[in-house]
Order: sequence, then structure tokens, then C-alpha cells
Amino acid sequence: MTVIELPDEQAAALKAKATGAGLTLEDWLRQLSGIEERQHTSQPLRHIADVILENMKDVPPEVMATMPKDGASQHDHYIYGWPKRDV
Repeated sequence: MTVIELPDEQAAALKAKATGAGLTLEDWLRQLSGIEERQHTSQPLRHIADVILENMKDVPPEVMATMPKDGASQHDHYIYGWPKRDV
């Protein structure tokens, strides 16, 4: 557990907001952070490669043909315009 120290008046203000929402301070902060929603999601965890493949499946072949073949090794060049590196 992480402990966050706040001045008394800030802690009191947060507790008042939580009480106004009908929640304990812990539950109110948990709701704000979205932790419970992420922990109880119905979707199973997936590998990032599977997500990328799914997102790219509908890209037409003619568009894929225009993609750089060295995109991974030269990503700084394509994203930021930096000079290509010797690889």
C-alpha cells in the first residue's frame, strides 16, 4: 500500500467530497482512479502483437506496400524526421 501524506485541510476536503458522493474516501479515490473497472474488465489480457495485427488486418495491400521496410529500425527518422541511422 502506498501512503500519501496531505495537509489536514486537503485531506478534510477530499473526505468531504467522498462523503458528498456517499462513499468512503478509499472507495471514492478508487472510483476516481478507475482501478476497480480495470481489475474487473470482462476482456482477457492480450499480447500487443495480437492487438496490432487485429488493427492492421483491414489495411489494403496497396497501402501496406507503401510502408517502409525499415520502419522499426529507423522509427526516429519516420516519426521525428531525424537522419537515418547506420544499422
